[in-house]
Amino acid sequence: MKSGWLSRLAGNGALIAAGTIWLLPYAWMTTTSFKSLDEIVRAPTAPWPEQPNLAAYREVFQSVPVGHYLLNTVIMALLIATLQILLALPAGYALAKLHWRGKGAAMSLVLGCLLIPPQVTFVSVFAMLAPLGLINTMTSLVAPFAVSAFGTFLIRQALIAIPDEIVEAARLDGASELRIIFGILAPLLRPTLVAMFLFSFIYHYSDYFWPLVMTTDDVNRTLPMGIALLREQGTGVRWHIVMAGNVILSAPVLLVFLVAQRHIIRAVARSS
Repeated sequence: MKSGWLSRLAGNGALIAAGTIWLLPYAWMTTTSFKSLDEIVRAPTAPWPEQPNLAAYREVFQSVPVGHYLLNTVIMALLIATLQILLALPAGYALAKLHWRGKGAAMSLVLGCLLIPPQVTFVSVFAMLAPLGLINTMTSLVAPFAVSAFGTFLIRQALIAIPDEIVEAARLDGASELRIIFGILAPLLRPTLVAMFLFSFIYHYSDYFWPLVMTTDDVNRTLPMGIALLREQGTGVRWHIVMAGNVILSAPVLLVFLVAQRHIIRAVARSS
């Protein structure tokens, strides 16, 4: 009994320590955003600001169109995540529940796509989109990522665990393949779909490289690019403003996690 109590105490202590280590950089970033530049230069490691102020946040909103950049970023990330789920569901279903010639080769192709980063293909994608006049459009930010090899693999693995009898029973009841995929199997995969949505949304919301390649002005520029513009080259980095911009940048991601927390806990409990 005593050993079990000690093991739980040690486990909780390790979790608290790990959580503290992960939160310290964010806490330091947040406190730094409330300091002045003189205070940062004088005492960069001070844990608390001497005179907290919101001057850095006011400077961020005056320097870049935060609302416009944020709207572009959220729209882009939501469209990509939604399209990836809508296309990965039938693709994963075909690889997990259907029998057809070439399925093994198709699965090998999906796994091969996981090994290719977007930085390798951006030149060919740019050359394909430029003649169509799609550079510096929301389409150029969304379309190249509408199909996700990772999402297809993730959903395929989750569908393998679902008994084939459910699919056969639905077919006997006259359900179409689309009805089976989106009406019967999709609700059963809700934890997996939420996890996939989070992975996709956070990755593309934070992506700097692709919008840098595909946008040329403020019309479709995203928030990570706007925050990068806060660094003044030649006059030194205004760290308090950069930190305030990163706090603004990370706030929507934290909100998404708070909203999806219940589904995340359910997914972890189901997999354990």
